[in-house]
Amino acid sequence: MRLRNKKWARPLIESNPQYIVTEPEKYRGKWQERFAQKAPLYIEVGMGKGRFITDMAAAHPDKNFIGIEIQTAAAGIALKKQVAQKLPNLQLILANGAGLTTFFADNEVAGIYLNFSDPWPKKKQAKRRLTYKSFLAQYEQVMAPTGHLEFKTDNMGLFEFSLQSLNNYGMKFNGIWLDLHNSPEAEGNIMTEYEEKFSQLGQPIYKLTAHFPKADQLSSQVD
Repeated sequence: MRLRNKKWARPLIESNPQYIVTEPEKYRGKWQERFAQKAPLYIEVGMGKGRFITDMAAAHPDKNFIGIEIQTAAAGIALKKQVAQKLPNLQLILANGAGLTTFFADNEVAGIYLNFSDPWPKKKQAKRRLTYKSFLAQYEQVMAPTGHLEFKTDNMGLFEFSLQSLNNYGMKFNGIWLDLHNSPEAEGNIMTEYEEKFSQLGQPIYKLTAHFPKADQLSSQVD
């Protein structure tokens, strides 16, 4: 959902380069330099207003996090949260998440979160869905062999498409939830703004976690 323009967002972004990056290509392979300490790096593609990635960083100080957002207004709202909290393990990116391989080096990322992505419901829009095979290829390239992908949505059609897309790509599922908030895994689940809104309306939240085949190949080599 596109937000209304926030006149204060761009000046806020320009005045806080220590927290948000507008030219992520410059840090490809060097993201750890922007954090207080080196740690496994997790990214959220399409962070929206930033609640999820901010709460994740606060809950997991032993990991580093990056939230990516294309909308200036949404990135500005997320940045407000970071300016207030000053989390040493959180960085933000204002850019199009479709360029991940230009933002991150091969194997630089430990995990990727996709939360309530645009479903692009028309058949001709399938290539724009963040679980389409071309995006999966980017995730596989930037993610370490032991990394994982986590995806949540309220849209059943997008979830079904994603299950098929990941399966056809050869990914292995670690878990699939058709009603996350009524499952044991709901405890400790960190929500996005949309997730809280939808769940309060009684809408089931769908979730999957998966990894690429190279993780299994690495495991077999070790064994």
